[in-house]
Amino acid sequence: MQKIIPHLWFDKEAEEASEFYMSLFEGSKFKDKTILNNTPSGTVEMITVELSGQEFMLLSAGPYFKFTPAVSFLIACSSAEEVEMLWEKLIENGTALMPLDSYPFSEKYGWVMDKYGLSWQVMLVGDLGIKQKITPTLMFVGDQCGKAEEAIGFYTNVFKDSKVGDILRYSEDAAPDESGTIQHVEFTLNNQAFAAMDSAYEHGFTFNEAISFIVNCDTQEEIDYYWDTLSAFPEAEQCGWLKDKYGFSWQITPTIMNDIMKDKDAAKLAQVTEAFLKMKKFNIAELIKAYEK
Repeated sequence: MQKIIPHLWFDKEAEEASEFYMSLFEGSKFKDKTILNNTPSGTVEMITVELSGQEFMLLSAGPYFKFTPAVSFLIACSSAEEVEMLWEKLIENGTALMPLDSYPFSEKYGWVMDKYGLSWQVMLVGDLGIKQKITPTLMFVGDQCGKAEEAIGFYTNVFKDSKVGDILRYSEDAAPDESGTIQHVEFTLNNQAFAAMDSAYEHGFTFNEAISFIVNCDTQEEIDYYWDTLSAFPEAEQCGWLKDKYGFSWQITPTIMNDIMKDKDAAKLAQVTEAFLKMKKFNIAELIKAYEK
């Protein structure tokens, strides 16, 4: 099971978006759909898909959060034709943040916000080899700018099987970015690839709950560890969600919930939903008790 899963919060477009994203990537497939009733957002729809073998969860739960480029998804492409194909589909009714062009770091690259507002970086990597097709990328802006290196050091200490790759730093003539801060770095958490960067420009956005990472946990001990280590704002703790000291959102979730949510017994789902809506940190024993009563 994938340890860390990107979670995308939509207003009501999760199903439509999941079909669109699956159409972009070979080897993609639908995994599961769950409807939860009587939540603070009313009826919500949870959809799990695999995109090129990587799991994503999409949620339709109301217009409460908007995607921002503070989190984007870097797509590694083996050919210029693939870059152009993906760009053409993603730019339709979307917005170019960096035009498709040749850059010092790639012969063909573009950064686009798609029709749902989700940001993608499409990059030709050629003969470098593609170990992971889609890499979640965190951009530290505003008050968090300059903290990318500290943050990835923190994250790689929290998760097992983690390491920091080569760091590309801003030079002295890169104003407004401060010399020595991170222009780009790839790192791994639990053998999954992520990337990070600082940006000192005035963006008018930062991290929010529209994009979070689910951490799948097998035991209560594991839930307690990630919760106690990552949570930095008690007021943000709710239904398994927390915010770390950099303002990024995580969901610390027991793997048993995957099985529970697949149960088509509406009464059992309602019992579990009622139970977890009262929780901040998930309690596996209480969830099982609610499911079995």
